Parts: sequence; structure tokens; C-alpha cells
Amino acid sequence: MGRVNGKIALVTGAAQGLGRAIAARLVEEGATVIATDINAAAIEAAAGKIGATAFTQDVSSEEGWIALLGEVESRFGALHILVNNAGIEGDPAAAKDPENAPIEDWNRIFAVNGTGVFLACKHGIGPIARAGGGSIVNLSSVASLVPTPFITAYGATKAAVEHLTRSVALHCAQAGHHIRCNSVHPGQVRTPMLDKLFERMGAAHGMTAQAFSDEFLKGIPMGDYQDPIDIANLVLFLASDEARYVTGQAIACDGGFTLAH
Repeated sequence: MGRVNGKIALVTGAAQGLGRAIAARLVEEGATVIATDINAAAIEAAAGKIGATAFTQDVSSEEGWIALLGEVESRFGALHILVNNAGIEGDPAAAKDPENAPIEDWNRIFAVNGTGVFLACKHGIGPIARAGGGSIVNLSSVASLVPTPFITAYGATKAAVEHLTRSVALHCAQAGHHIRCNSVHPGQVRTPMLDKLFERMGAAHGMTAQAFSDEFLKGIPMGDYQDPIDIANLVLFLASDEARYVTGQAIACDGGFTLAH
């Protein structure tokens, strides 16, 4: 216990799924956690249950990032850990393949998944450096490591996050900021986002969501879907001083999925 005692952490997209699990794990290990989400009611409820402080945030807004981080420094005195988890798959009714994906959906996915992470890093580096250093953890995906023609924009944004992470890591090291930056690449975690994807993919293949899920599971060597705690524990390690010499790394936590694809 206490692996991040005294640290101030900000976790985006924390109303449900991975973000909520990550925020809860950091709270358990002693951090003061600011949990943000675009859904005001959901983040208030989630933060109340896990012992975090809730803020409503659209991660694609630069003005929003400037205001939020200013409030964090003013209210909490510092920022040591930044976890960029917020992400979307896009309009479930829109085509996702490279030939038919509408530009509006592509742009919205990039605004949240790509630009949102860039803005977080751009405006988060200063506060963390002023606090004496810390850790930025960006949630990418195994979708950045394998082709994803069925969710083209999502995969492309996650590849962008992976590359951005390395650039941020090198920049911070060379600038002497004492900020580490790493990307985490979850596999198939049973979250609301994955459930919706299985419903859509199942329908496209004339299958139930459960049947599609059962078939997809055959491609995971370890033979089971992940739990959000698997990702939360990895993020905790990267956020903690235990990972003080780890930076610029893309770390998959996927049950061997990328080994088989």
C-alpha cells in the first residue's frame, strides 16, 4: 500500500471502464485523484464512490485543458501523474472501414483520441515539471499494433498516441523535466466500449454479440478477456517511482493477443 502516497494524479475518461478502474487503483495506493469525464452526472457518481474529485471535461478543448490544469495547481498545489485514458470509437452507426468511413466521424475520433492526448501533454508538462517531475501514461491499444480495418480511425489514433508518447518522452528527458512518458496497450477488456463493438461486429457477421465474443476469444492465447484491474495495475506501476527509469515505452497488456496476430 502507499505506492503513490502524496502524489496528485489526474485521470481522464474516468466515469467508467478502464478510467474508473485506474482512478480507483491510484486512490487505493495513496494518490489524490482528479477524475474527469465529459459526462457530468456519471463522473460525479463515479468519483464519489472511489474517493476522487470530479471535474467535467471535454479533452478535445484546449481552453478546457488550460482552465482545468490551472485549477488543479491552484487547488491541489501540484500535479505529478497524468493518465490520458479518455477515448471514443465514434458514431456506432457510421462505417468504420477505410473506403466508407465518413470524414466527420474520423475527425471527431481524432479530436478526442489524438488531439485530446496531445493537448494533455502540451499543457500537462509544465505543471508536472514545476512539481519536480512525475509520470504521464497514455492509453493506446493493441489496435495500434495490428491492422484494424473494422475500426480504422480508432486504430490510427492509437498509433498516433504511441508515437506521440515517444516524442514526449524524449523531449521531457532532454529538457531535464524529470517526466517519464509511456503508453499502455490494452487488449480486449470487457468494458462498455468493447461490448458495443461486439454487438456491431456480430450484427455485421449475422451473429449474436455473444457468439462473436466467443469466436473472438479463440484468438487470445491466454484464453480469457481481461479485467480493468489488469490495466490499472500496469498504469499504477508506470505512475509510481518504481518505474523511475522507464520512459518512451509501449507496453502491451493483452494476454498474448499481439503474439498471435
